Amino acid sequence: MRTRKWLAIGAAAAVALSGCANKAASNAGAAPAATLSGAPTVSIMVGGLSKQIYLPFMLTQRLGYFQAEGVNVNLQDEGAGVDATTQMMAGKVDGVGGFYDHTIDLQGLGQNAESVVSMLVTPGEVELCRSDLKSQIKSPADWKGRTLGVTDIGSSTDFLTQYLAQKNGVAPSSIHRLGVQAGNTLIGAMAHKNVDCAMTTEPTVSQLLATKQAYILLDMRSADGASAALGGEYPATSLYMQTSYVQAHPDIVQKLVNAFVKTLKYIQDHSAAEITDQMPADYYAGAGKQAYIDALNNEKGIYNPTGIMPPNGPPTNLKVLSTFNKDVKGKTIDLTKTYTDQFVKDAS
Repeated sequence: MRTRKWLAIGAAAAVALSGCANKAASNAGAAPAATLSGAPTVSIMVGGLSKQIYLPFMLTQRLGYFQAEGVNVNLQDEGAGVDATTQMMAGKVDGVGGFYDHTIDLQGLGQNAESVVSMLVTPGEVELCRSDLKSQIKSPADWKGRTLGVTDIGSSTDFLTQYLAQKNGVAPSSIHRLGVQAGNTLIGAMAHKNVDCAMTTEPTVSQLLATKQAYILLDMRSADGASAALGGEYPATSLYMQTSYVQAHPDIVQKLVNAFVKTLKYIQDHSAAEITDQMPADYYAGAGKQAYIDALNNEKGIYNPTGIMPPNGPPTNLKVLSTFNKDVKGKTIDLTKTYTDQFVKDAS
């Protein structure tokens, strides 16, 4: 159902990046990674473990909070949330670290999944354009006929890109969206002019800005920036799971949520440098540790301090998807079934 469009120029880099990320997922968390005998094991696939928007997942493992709750967690890396969602719906993994909006999309398709803890109150996404196009592209209104990089077709960055085009008077059908993931593949796409603009996150943003390869067109790393671009709060990263799994394993879900709520508090109570010290070195190898710290310090406000879903957020997510997404447009969506705050409220 989903067709991935990879750049030939980025294929080798993608393999290398994936190898680093998977190594980080399996080896970098070695300190707390010993399996707890007799404890349940949960597999969570994350749409880009090294991205700062998904930092709570690896940080929770590195801090040993999963073990402290008595659960073994197998973190798996996947370049795009849409592919992780497909794996979850196929029963290959138990949960996904991805954008909340996928639960709305799934309901439109007649499938049931729900966010059990909200981790980002803004998307943390940045729309970058090639520096040589600065005089030509000044807003999404200039996107007609352009090639725009997204994580993958059907990903949340794809959703947001289509919405921003539509909002600015450009039909999504008049732009070409290309899946370029993040990191080295996206940077390669920019360098070889395979894309004109691309939506991405830290630390990729800092890498492209530092080399002056790109400039910022739209910045959704702040609440004000997200509201200006999307018209309101847009909760993003969450742990979401099939509703059937949540109903069958409430005790396991509670353990997971307890751990993540502790991590969200840790993020609020510690400096960017202290948080970075907990992360695998592979995650900041490209940009450099100080650049990673600076980027994290600049966007610490994206993280949800409580884990409670922002009450005004889901309607914005639905409004955005209803604008262009054929899976959602014209459908009756019950937002109360796309997330639950109960596990966060019960977190110890």
